[in-house]
Amino acid sequence: MIKNYLRYLKKIDWLLLAPVMLLTVLGIASLYTGALNVENPDWTLFNKQLIFFVIGFAAMIFASAVDYRVWKSYSMILYLGSIILLAAVLVWGATIRGTTGWFYFFGFGLQPVELAKFILVISLAYIYTKRKGRENEPGTILRVAILTVIPAVLAMLQPDFGSAAVILAIGLGFFCLLSMKSKYLIILLIALVILTMLAWDFLLLDYQKTRISTFLNPLSDPLGKGYNVRQSVIAIGSGQLLGRGLGLGTQSQLRFLPETQTDFIFATIAETLGFLGVVLVIGLFLALFLRLMLIMRKARDDFSCYLVYGFGFIFFVQMVINVGMNMGLLPVAGLSLPFVSYGGSFLIVAMFAVGVVVNIRLKQKII
Repeated sequence: MIKNYLRYLKKIDWLLLAPVMLLTVLGIASLYTGALNVENPDWTLFNKQLIFFVIGFAAMIFASAVDYRVWKSYSMILYLGSIILLAAVLVWGATIRGTTGWFYFFGFGLQPVELAKFILVISLAYIYTKRKGRENEPGTILRVAILTVIPAVLAMLQPDFGSAAVILAIGLGFFCLLSMKSKYLIILLIALVILTMLAWDFLLLDYQKTRISTFLNPLSDPLGKGYNVRQSVIAIGSGQLLGRGLGLGTQSQLRFLPETQTDFIFATIAETLGFLGVVLVIGLFLALFLRLMLIMRKARDDFSCYLVYGFGFIFFVQMVINVGMNMGLLPVAGLSLPFVSYGGSFLIVAMFAVGVVVNIRLKQKII
């Protein structure tokens, strides 16, 4: 039994798991330092994230033990379930900062939109696998468009435009992967422009329009709507080369910088660990993406290739948006930094997705 276990450990792709584990530990450490600035530290977020990590790790082990091809058979059922949850949360969900997107059970929140992102990847992977050789046919494009737009619209109704943007990006990412004909790509881009215009007029709330306007001209309201981004940029710059040290950051510890555990955790790390900390974070993500690309390129069937691509695409898009908004390069979208930011829903589902990739690696014995 011990020999079988050791043999199993040797087959695990540690080059895939190492950056995931290190990013998660770095995020937990950041939550720990965030509680050090008061006489009576509140360890609630830190303790919850530890619980989320344990659950996520268990989910990853479970997913790594289940044949990844099983998810192809249940893809449409999972998709329907995610749509039902997205619709139900609009009626029975809790509202936080103007967004109705959480179910709460025993003090823990479940955010269905995070689940929907990864299920969409599974569903699109199934569609493209089933219709191999017909990827550019109107029927395939219409199916993919419908599967993508439905959860995106439901996310907009919460309203959670950051997640809606990620969902739309997933659909667009699959289109680009499969070399969609230029005429269909033009039609898609026109549709996205029209959808954006309609969203601006009928869906975006005033504070969301202000966020975009402030992004285009951040100095127009430095003490109001532009305050968060301004403090984030200051925090990143103040870290310099080696950082101010754990628990010693002025912007994060004195609460000038808001949402240090979620939206602006990258700025917190930059202030605490400096430029070297930033290089560490970006380097770990780069190592993760390179490993996923290698696994995708050597995949022996289309479904596994699309799964690895889709999961990696989610991590990449959210990383770029989160880092971009921390640096003032993109509007604040309320998206977490994968594996680092506080939040159970994304962490658990993301680690489950990593487990699926581990299973792909084990089943196909990719060298």
